[in-house]
Amino acid sequence: MNKRQAGKSTGPLLRKNLFLTAAILQVGCCLIFAADVAVEISELTFHVWAEFLAVIALAIGAYISIVQYRQLLNRNFKIQLELDAATGAFQTVIEEHFKTWQLTDAERDVALLSIKGVSIAEIAEMRQTRTGTIKAQNAAIYRKSGVSSRAELVSTMIEEMILGLDITHSAEPTDRNTAPD
Repeated sequence: MNKRQAGKSTGPLLRKNLFLTAAILQVGCCLIFAADVAVEISELTFHVWAEFLAVIALAIGAYISIVQYRQLLNRNFKIQLELDAATGAFQTVIEEHFKTWQLTDAERDVALLSIKGVSIAEIAEMRQTRTGTIKAQNAAIYRKSGVSSRAELVSTMIEEMILGLDITHSAEPTDRNTAPD
């Protein structure tokens, strides 16, 4: 696991622990202040009433914070599921294209690394081969796919994903009195 991956996994865990610590502190303070108000409630002074209102406000604030945090966790979970589905869908599109283009296993590897933005030199190093071999494989990939560059290859994949999007709801005319062209 590299530093970037480690940061991705510890960041959310750290935030969760910090939030839980803050929530525990809020609830703890609320309980301490509530006990203090309970001891002093017989006096009914302005100070006691102010403390009583502060305890209620603190309890409401802690409750709202916890509810909002749970909603954020649920939202993040749903977004992660959607992202995983989109990632899987993109992988499926790529694999279907590779199959249609009848790429060899080596060409598939090179094409996938190219789509990810890895340079020819880096691909050659990863595959323990020469850059000339990677260039030849890229030429075969471009020929089989009917494109002439890495940008066109990536564009082909993205266009396929966009074709599956439902844009009817976001493409509403700005003036409802005019008919679309």
